[in-house]
Amino acid sequence: MRLWKKASGLLKDKNSIIVARFSGNGPFRNPDLETVIIKATSHDEQKIDCKNVQRVFHWIRVSPLYLKPLVMAISIRVRKTRSWVVALKGLVLMHGVFTVDIPVVQRMGKLPFDLSNFSDGHMSPEKAWGFNAFVRAYFAYLDQRSCFVSYEAKKMSNRIKQRNHKDAEVEETLMEELEKLQKLQGLIDRLMQIKPGNMNMNVGLILEAMDCVIVEVFDIYSKFCKMIAKVLLRIYDIGGKVEAGIGLNVLQKATIQGDELTLYIEFCRQIGVLNASQCPKIQRIPEEDIQDLENIISGAFHKKKMEGNGYGYGGVNNEDKAIVVVRNCENDSENGLTTVITHQWEVFDDKENNIVTTINPFEESSSYKTLVPSSVQNQIVLPDLISF
Repeated sequence: MRLWKKASGLLKDKNSIIVARFSGNGPFRNPDLETVIIKATSHDEQKIDCKNVQRVFHWIRVSPLYLKPLVMAISIRVRKTRSWVVALKGLVLMHGVFTVDIPVVQRMGKLPFDLSNFSDGHMSPEKAWGFNAFVRAYFAYLDQRSCFVSYEAKKMSNRIKQRNHKDAEVEETLMEELEKLQKLQGLIDRLMQIKPGNMNMNVGLILEAMDCVIVEVFDIYSKFCKMIAKVLLRIYDIGGKVEAGIGLNVLQKATIQGDELTLYIEFCRQIGVLNASQCPKIQRIPEEDIQDLENIISGAFHKKKMEGNGYGYGGVNNEDKAIVVVRNCENDSENGLTTVITHQWEVFDDKENNIVTTINPFEESSSYKTLVPSSVQNQIVLPDLISF
């Protein structure tokens, strides 16, 4: 049965390649690119074809004009398939496209296909439900992420226009930053929904996809940690009750989310996700931060003296406070990453042009500025990321 299934998948891939090669060129069609995408999203459930995945990313780096034909080809591929393997590979490929740091990708917006009701047509419902849920959860996250990045890119573009018009720097308002924090927490919630539903799903492709998810978790979480430190300082400085109330909700959710992330990462370790094996411990939210925001809301808070710390925003001039940003960073000798500690807040960042190793199939196309553990396969240089 397994041999027949493999032979059937190979035949389907070859037929799709033949159709693609004779489809002809058009404004949104490219037979050569479609052929590479079919190979990158083959029916082989044991692994991702990294060679053809990298060829796809090369097309985008050559010219952003290839993005539309690429997205169109992925869309056609995943819309037509009833195989969880092809659908998941299409999502992983789309995830990798997001890491190619060009403006046209950031402005993509909602995904041009819908896998929210995906159902595998080659397995019994009892066996397929876990794979279906995994594909649906991965799609839901990527769709929400793409909309979020597009929204932030538009806001950035508007701020640049205002800056050019006023000839002055235009910063985000505190309320905008609080809204962004809430959206980042929403993304983290979505990410934690992506996980195998049973131990029978521990096949090679699922574990490779989970490696990508774990890298994404720490990318989003590191952005959240950096931003919450900055936002809390602004709240302490302004002392607004409305802003403090929203900030309190964010911290309370972050406390719960931190516990959930710890359990999620431990689960990933247990099922053999390599990128989860070296993840640092998630620190709990300091009670002092929550108490300070409650005091602002009740009117019992006394504003602290703020001093610049060289990171572009002030620090609380009190060693006992939880938002002191330490300039002397601790180095991780194993993976060469820098941990910027804001007194129990951990922020993961990589040194400039840091060379690390990873099993991430995105390889050098990855623009994650986050924790990537030392593993055993491809050596890459992590480029700088335009923060969204």
